[in-house]
Amino acid sequence: MSHTTLSTGQTVTVPLETAATVTGLVLPADSDAVGSLLPDGLAPVRVTPGRGVVTVLAVEYHRIGDGAVRPYDELAVVLAATPREPSPPLVPLATGDYGGYVHSLPVTTEPARALGDDVWGLPKTVARIAHHDAGGRRTTSVIEDGDHVLTVDIARPRSWPASLETTGYAVRDGRLEQFAVGVDGRFGVRPLSEDFELLVGTHDRSATLRDLNLGDRAIAMFAFEGTVTYGFGQPVT
Repeated sequence: MSHTTLSTGQTVTVPLETAATVTGLVLPADSDAVGSLLPDGLAPVRVTPGRGVVTVLAVEYHRIGDGAVRPYDELAVVLAATPREPSPPLVPLATGDYGGYVHSLPVTTEPARALGDDVWGLPKTVARIAHHDAGGRRTTSVIEDGDHVLTVDIARPRSWPASLETTGYAVRDGRLEQFAVGVDGRFGVRPLSEDFELLVGTHDRSATLRDLNLGDRAIAMFAFEGTVTYGFGQPVT
């Protein structure tokens, strides 16, 4: 374990265990546009020759570690990527040699921003995020700098106990790093669904989302509730 004191004064321990409620969309996107947003050392994962993968995650954290950082909300835009050279479509997905590069990550508090930036180099910004639950659906809206960034509305699938591990990528102090992400709780997944709404706003960063040419049919739509554990950042080799 490692202890880090944030620029906002809180001390956290890594690996960091959190408790969270998550809804998400896995969407096809223009692979060239995805590649243009990735740092050196990563290539987009493709499902067809011209289509990459983007995940939009709406997260409500109920607990952060031992409570030094108060609960907060976030909205992550994550680009599926691999540290290998560009490969034929679906190969990284089949071999598991891929992870997610966090492109955008607005959060609701300054300590939450410091946590992501100081520990992992995540591109967190402070914004106003609102979740609304009704009829088995969750709607999440993000307002930043007074402008609408994104609203996503997702139907929650039925869930079952499950756990999995994946890899996150970020650039910290100019160096590409990877970190383990472990999740354990209840998952619900609905493949190839159109039962969602994604409304891109007028904020400057919303233009990037439009340029990704996100599809109107999700590769998968999912919901999760349980623990999410973030490991140490390590250089990508």
